[in-house]
Amino acid sequence: MQWALPQLGTHQGTHVTLEPLDAQRDGRDLYAAGHATSRHLYTWQYLPYGPFAEYDQFSDWLALQQRSTDLLFHTVRDVRTDRAVGLIAIMNIAADHGRAELGHIWYDVDVQRSAITAETAHLLLTYLFDTLAYRRVEWKCDNRNLRSKAAALRLGFRYEGLFRQHLIVKQQNRDTAWFALTDIDWPEIRERQRADLNRIRS
Repeated sequence: MQWALPQLGTHQGTHVTLEPLDAQRDGRDLYAAGHATSRHLYTWQYLPYGPFAEYDQFSDWLALQQRSTDLLFHTVRDVRTDRAVGLIAIMNIAADHGRAELGHIWYDVDVQRSAITAETAHLLLTYLFDTLAYRRVEWKCDNRNLRSKAAALRLGFRYEGLFRQHLIVKQQNRDTAWFALTDIDWPEIRERQRADLNRIRS
């Protein structure tokens, strides 16, 4: 069986709009989201790139990601302010197995652990599971990244284990924590996520 490949598209929520990354349109907002203060620079700590010394370097990197066919980068736009506040990618797509990953996730520190981040994940999980009928969606992070691990668990992902000495990132060892949701888990998790978002709206 062959599942359809995920495509870049717009996903509209109450708190966020997810749009295909546009480096020219989104660049200034995203640069501020990741570089405005020392607190914002934290967002790059566990990523293999960034922070960027100058806007032009960041803009060139964004343009490269926009052209990627392996990483489907979506800009996270705050509906309330119409400001780009983060990025998320659908990646590691294995359409012959009905599997994909949500990754390269970063947000302005001011919106972390908010309705914006919760709804962003919910929209893409709904797309992958309900629209494309995928069997499995993964979430991976540096084992030291406590915020990312906590976010995965809040969203209903199950911890599946630790890949020790998996990567070298910024000249440091990375043990990778693996999490996943399956189509068996999804109906219950979908309703829980919807209930959580409804509570936020009310």
